[in-house]
Amino acid sequence: MEKFPKEVKLVYKNFPLPNQRFAVKAAQCALAANEQGKFWEFHEKLFQVEKGLNNEKINGIAGGLALDMEKFAKDMNSPAIRDILSRDFNDGRRIGLRGIPTILINGKIAERRGLADLQAIVEEEIKASF
Repeated sequence: MEKFPKEVKLVYKNFPLPNQRFAVKAAQCALAANEQGKFWEFHEKLFQVEKGLNNEKINGIAGGLALDMEKFAKDMNSPAIRDILSRDFNDGRRIGLRGIPTILINGKIAERRGLADLQAIVEEEIKASF
């Protein structure tokens, strides 16, 4: 993104795996945190949880980020956030996602995921678009 600031845009999509008990709730919470400008902070904290995610840990993350807890709870269960999750999940299924994280470049799954590999793929895509 630093090398191609005008050509590359990061789009984050949620794909909570059904076999992860708190995956949907974690995604809802991250999106609710986004309503208060704290998506990435919440997201990072979720992945720092060492052992099983649970309600107590999720609430601890939200409290630790000084979120307005009343707004957070309301947003977490809002139809808008449920719609985002449903759309993102359906988009992922439509393109054949089976796991996360997955990187797509121009709608194609990047099989090579090293930094140099991703840079080369982006360069190929840029050349192909001219």
